[in-house]
Amino acid sequence: MSWELVQLFGYTIVFIAVGTLIYANLHQIFLLEDLESDYINPYDLAARINFVVTKEFLVQGALCILFLLTQHWFMLLLSAPVTYYHFRLYKKRKHLIDVTEAFTVLSFERHYRLVKLGFYVTLCLTLMFSLTATAAHLIVGEDIGLHRRFWFVAWMF
Repeated sequence: MSWELVQLFGYTIVFIAVGTLIYANLHQIFLLEDLESDYINPYDLAARINFVVTKEFLVQGALCILFLLTQHWFMLLLSAPVTYYHFRLYKKRKHLIDVTEAFTVLSFERHYRLVKLGFYVTLCLTLMFSLTATAAHLIVGEDIGLHRRFWFVAWMF
């Protein structure tokens, strides 16, 4: 099995994982909007978001470890600060939403999740470029010049 095929498989798995992280953040943002519009009570909001948050942290940590093991340094540099921040939140036990403080932290939580969503979309776009370049290189079987045309991102991969 060629290295390009392994990379293609790895990028596909990472792309699916980032897609789930985007979905999880969108779900949390919609839940916070529902609380603001009074469609959901704070207890249900806290239960639903707290159920997803720990799993989101685990997927983000697994992505960071996968980037380290596969030596994708740019992707590691992108995801390591977020993983470290998640680790700090988890250690301080500030990663869960408290039912009694749901309305007071609503604005901060919404902005925090919007910033994370922007990060995950940026990561997803970078992964789409890598996935497309690897698939094109695998299909054509020769250097088609993608990295020469996009020299400003070629050093990432």
